[in-house]
Formats: sequence, C-alpha cells, structure tokens
Amino acid sequence: MRIKRLDAYRFPVPFKVVFRHASASRSEAANVIVAACGPRGIAGYGEGCPRQYVTGETVESAAAFVRKHSASIADDVRDIAELRQWMQAHGDAIDANPAAFCAIEIAVLDWLGKVQGCPIEDLLGIPRLGGAFRYSAVLGDSELAGFERQAAQYLEMGFRDFKVKVSGDADRDRRKLAALARSGAPALRVRLDANNLWAEAGEAIRYLKALDASVFAIEEPLAAGDFAGCSAIAAESGARIILDESLARIDQLQALEGRTAWIANLRVSKMGGILRSLAFAKEAARCGIGLIVGAQVGETSILTRAALAVMNPHRESLIAAEGAFGTLLLARDLTHPSLQFGHAGKLNAERALNPSAPGLGLKIQETLLSL
Repeated sequence: MRIKRLDAYRFPVPFKVVFRHASASRSEAANVIVAACGPRGIAGYGEGCPRQYVTGETVESAAAFVRKHSASIADDVRDIAELRQWMQAHGDAIDANPAAFCAIEIAVLDWLGKVQGCPIEDLLGIPRLGGAFRYSAVLGDSELAGFERQAAQYLEMGFRDFKVKVSGDADRDRRKLAALARSGAPALRVRLDANNLWAEAGEAIRYLKALDASVFAIEEPLAAGDFAGCSAIAAESGARIILDESLARIDQLQALEGRTAWIANLRVSKMGGILRSLAFAKEAARCGIGLIVGAQVGETSILTRAALAVMNPHRESLIAAEGAFGTLLLARDLTHPSLQFGHAGKLNAERALNPSAPGLGLKIQETLLSL
C-alpha cells in the first residue's frame, strides 16, 4: 500500500494567554499540519512548528517544502526502512527544513502504524509508552503581578520544577525569582531561559551574580553557537548551560567539550522528527550530556505524543520535560484526546491514551484545519 499524497494545513488556534520571551511574543499557534493520505481513506497526521529565530523556517516555507517533496515521498516510502533511506538521501534538505520534515515524518509514521495496525513505537523498535511523565512549569516574561499569579497557580497544582523566561533586567528578574522563593514551597528547582540575550559572556555573568538567586541552569544566554562564551559562564557562575538553538544536529553535540557543563534541549520539531530525535538522544546519553525534551509554544497534542515516544526510552538521561499544555494554553486542541499534564505536572501515558492503538493513537478533528 502506498501513500497517495501529502497535504499541508495550518491550525492557527488562539492562545488563552499571550506568551512572551526575549525572542518573540505569541498569541496563537504557528504550525504546519501534514496529512499523509492513502487508499481506503486512511490518513496519518504530523505537525511541525517552524520558527524563523530557531531554524530559519516560516509556516509558508514549511508548507512549500511539503508540496515540493509530496510526490517523492508518495513514490519512494512504503515502510520504515524506505523512510530512513529517503531521509539519508535528503539529509541536507532536512537540515535546512527540520520543522517541515518533522510534520511529514510524523504523518508518515502515523499512517504506517494505522496501515500495519500497530503503534509507532513498534515501527521504531522502541518500548511502548507506559507510566508517568513529569513536566516543568514555564513562566513567561510577564509583569510581576502576572508572574506571581501564574506562579501561584502552578504551585497550587503541585509543580516544583520551573523554567523562567528572563528579560535581562536583573532588578526586574530578581523580584520575580524572589517572589517564587517566598512561596515557601519545598524543593523548588529553577532554571532560566535567556533566548540569546547577551552579546558576550561578561554581561551574562554579571547578570547572574546580580540576581542573588539559586538557579541550576540557564538556557541559551549568548548567540547560538558561542560555546566558548557559554563555557566561561558555566565556569564562573556554577550554572549549567542548556543548549537549544545551538544544537540541531548530532555533529554539534559531538563537538562539545567539558560535557558535564552542558544540557541539550531536544525539541522534536527543531530536530526534524522522531527518528532524528531518538538518534540525538542516544548520542547525548553516550556522551554523558543531560537531556531536556522541550517544546515549541503552541504545539498541539500531535507533537506532545511524538515527544513521549522520544522520552520513554531515555528516562535515565531526562532532566526535564516541557510542553503538554493542551487546552491549558490552546483555546482548543486538534486531537482527541488532548494530551496535557495534571497535578504536579504529571501525564500518565496509559491513562491519557491507549499505548497499543495504531499510529499515534490520536483522532484528528479535521474540520479545524485550514489551508
């Protein structure tokens, strides 16, 4: 059985709150949804979240990539082995368009799973989903009053692991972190996300010292790829460095020195899909580099489900997980069920969906898609 065509859609659903950080402000989802359509009405669905400041992609460029390669995928990919062969033959194109290919790859895996009557984990040769996953609270760069309200909601839900988007204004950010510390909640763990705020290491070091707060790591403090500067920050501040935009390929991971200072933020869309993410996670574990499985703001449950497949076999390396907001952030989700965390950030895979269901195990609400 063959895929007949790939169709590209959007799902520009509004957010319930505006989400801000140093690189962008968002009030609705920006994604590309791909449908892999085959005979007998069987369709698989995938998602990518193109971000120009991360991979240089836009929703428009991602959709164009899907249209360009639709016929080739339909002609050449009938099973997981042929998907891997296609990826190997088009490596440079995927490197330049990872979010676009991510949407294609997940759609193909979902379709193959439905055709073969098995979950995507069986196709990939990894364990089926089981047990619970714990997600971090994420606090955007809002004003102090809004920050305190959102932090209180997370704390009331039982969260103790926080990712805080910072502005670079040490006084403003110090007040926020102090408010979080004053909550009195036990065993809080806080990391910062700077989104490439500073031009040189000295600025970041002075900022961290001025914060007068306990943080265990900071994400992307400098321009993407400034590994020497980030090493200096880690050595001077004692905080580990989380690399996101700076790490999109395995060869970048292998080039890192002083590996205990680094944590890799793996986002399935940024990496170019599940297969590449699994290979990256395996190499990170071999190198002794910690792993955060992150998310783009506004992901639907399609990408949440994809990330679960990556996290499940790599629990020992996993430092934190992000995402699974579902309809806590989105006005509505594209799938049923909607995968989202509950108390203390936990998502129990076996309660949230059927891990043995074919493909992703999600029902797509096709009427919500737009061209």
